[in-house]
Amino acid sequence: MAGSGRSIAVVGAGIVGVSSAVWLARDGHRVTLVDRLEPGEGTSYGNAGVLASASIVPVTVPGLWKKAPGMLLDPMAPLFLRWSYLPRLLPWLARYMRHCKPAEVERIAAAQMPLVGDSLEQHQALSRGTPAERWIVPCDYFFVFADRAVYAGEPFGWGIRRRHGFELVELEGAALAEYEPELGPANRFGVRIPGHGRISDPGRYVKDLAAHAETLGAKVMRAEVTGFVRDGERVTGLATGDGPIACDDVVIATGAWSKPLAASLGLDVPLESERGYHIELLEPSFMPRNPTSVTAGKFVITPMEGRVRLAGIVEFGGLDAPPSEAPYRLLLERARAAFPGLTWRGERRWMGHRPSTADSLPLVGPLARHPNVHLAFGHQHLGLTAGPKTGRIVADLIAGRRPNFDLAPYRPERFGG
Repeated sequence: MAGSGRSIAVVGAGIVGVSSAVWLARDGHRVTLVDRLEPGEGTSYGNAGVLASASIVPVTVPGLWKKAPGMLLDPMAPLFLRWSYLPRLLPWLARYMRHCKPAEVERIAAAQMPLVGDSLEQHQALSRGTPAERWIVPCDYFFVFADRAVYAGEPFGWGIRRRHGFELVELEGAALAEYEPELGPANRFGVRIPGHGRISDPGRYVKDLAAHAETLGAKVMRAEVTGFVRDGERVTGLATGDGPIACDDVVIATGAWSKPLAASLGLDVPLESERGYHIELLEPSFMPRNPTSVTAGKFVITPMEGRVRLAGIVEFGGLDAPPSEAPYRLLLERARAAFPGLTWRGERRWMGHRPSTADSLPLVGPLARHPNVHLAFGHQHLGLTAGPKTGRIVADLIAGRRPNFDLAPYRPERFGG
């Protein structure tokens, strides 16, 4: 039960906000979790379901600037753009592409490791003894390639993973066929990375965690947060369509929708939505053994409860435009090529918004101007993976406990402001 700690409003009921609420409630604070949706119904519902600890290498690898124009013009490439959105995207894109340098990629990967390297253990600690723990499945993370030459052509990123301690087990021929017998002939080489995990139903997992937070005394509210109530530089509450919510501290963890809230407090964050797509194949004829990243299509196929989920693709088009049809077609075509024997009885489709900063790292920590406001957003493709650790960091900072690693890479004011 909540004790006599501080009154804390957490904005956003995805995995980051819910994790923050759980750890804060365990510290004895009076927590109010506020979102316009029910817990776990946004991006935390629609992700690939992988606790992707090895995904520390950002998209902005050297040479991306040469490849990107061709990918945008290729209907079979996993990068899409709503061209009408390009004028709004360009300032962010220019800052994003500045990080396509070897030293920057190394820096970003090193900064990701403390957030995601022990993701499975962090999820287990967060959910232990709660109904949510049944959704966590320890597993490998499996990557497949057309052949060994394709894998060998990307030594930079795989070398970074090795240097950070990930075990890369290479498979081909009979070993590959034994490990994943349903894999089609288009992929003749694989790498499995032990020590990962998957969530077999991400939406229900987050809902169960939110229900656990309620058993600890947290209050879950549906409301649209429009701004903040302030007394000078101190934020004293949330402004919502249903009236103000008073609090001592605020956590902003509402993903791609966090930018205007930060702006209302004087911080201009270079944040864009990477629109992600998934298709769920219902009652599939078989399940892949582990979450499988099909590198040719830049998507992941993950076994879940009664279904498999195809998730991935990047589209730039902002928060308001409806889903496009082409990413769904591409996901299905790539899945059929990777697993030609896979059949299913029905489909469910979804599109959501990954909150992507210009340097591929989240904003985690207090605002300099408003120190009772903590930011916890911008995790790009790693929100589910990093959510529990981020929530624990937020709770530690509010309690005055200093994490045992450098938080400077996630400093909110690093972009200026």
